Amino acid sequence: MLDYRLLQALAAVTAQGGFDKAATALHLTQSAVSRRIKQLEAILGQPVLQRSTPPKPTAAGQRLLNHLQQVRQMESALGLTEPDSPLQVRLATNADSLATWLPQALVLPAPSQLQFDLVVEDQSVSLKRMKQGDVMACICDSPQPVNGGAVMPLGALRYRAVASPAFIRRYGLQPLTAEALAQAPCLVFSNDDALQHRFLHDIAGISPTLVHQCPSSEGFLKAVLAGLGFGLLPELQMQMQTQFANGELIDLAPGYFLDTPLYWHHWQTESPQLKQLRLQVLACAKECLVGI
Repeated sequence: MLDYRLLQALAAVTAQGGFDKAATALHLTQSAVSRRIKQLEAILGQPVLQRSTPPKPTAAGQRLLNHLQQVRQMESALGLTEPDSPLQVRLATNADSLATWLPQALVLPAPSQLQFDLVVEDQSVSLKRMKQGDVMACICDSPQPVNGGAVMPLGALRYRAVASPAFIRRYGLQPLTAEALAQAPCLVFSNDDALQHRFLHDIAGISPTLVHQCPSSEGFLKAVLAGLGFGLLPELQMQMQTQFANGELIDLAPGYFLDTPLYWHHWQTESPQLKQLRLQVLACAKECLVGI
């Protein structure tokens, strides 16, 4: 049986991004943390950390971290953890949820204590984190549960294609034509973000020719406002910022929208804290998202 102090050292080095910070978090010396990692590797007969900056777990190390996460949740469900000890929750979410409705859902009433480690992925690919056992819960666009998991619908984020008035004048997008759209640059969040491609296909039957990649929800909005490109933004984000109302953003295709369905994935072995979190997330999503 593994000594869980060794796994805690591995988790601390990974979470803190280094041996010195892990030592501080564990109230140990740096050499003591290093010894625990070496002892763990000696037991397994293989490395558990890549000695990079910051250190990253190897495939074996990641499996151990996943195991530790599951054990912690089971201990919490069985009431074996200290009452005042926060449960560490690794949650995968899309950036637009994090920029709009999700933060309010993560604030649980006292005395619940959760310590979040938020992993930002596009909603089309974040389920891989659940399949790898890397997260306790996940928000993504897939309704299919993973083995050992369960899934619940949250609703949909509604997106509209928008641009700044100056951008529209520069590229002659009023009236909107396929020829003008073909020359206009667009913004994408990442290589996995296909919303702009879908819009162009639906409206003009074309693909983008010039694409700017901007992996930040706030930066994406600011780039559209500055006129760097057009992009699809969540209605929620624009309502919060009021850019639609004051004319800073113009709807390129009034009446057109894309609804991205979102689902909450969680493991069937669920601690009371995670059940409370799930119910609060569902309640907030019902208030903020479009029904599906």
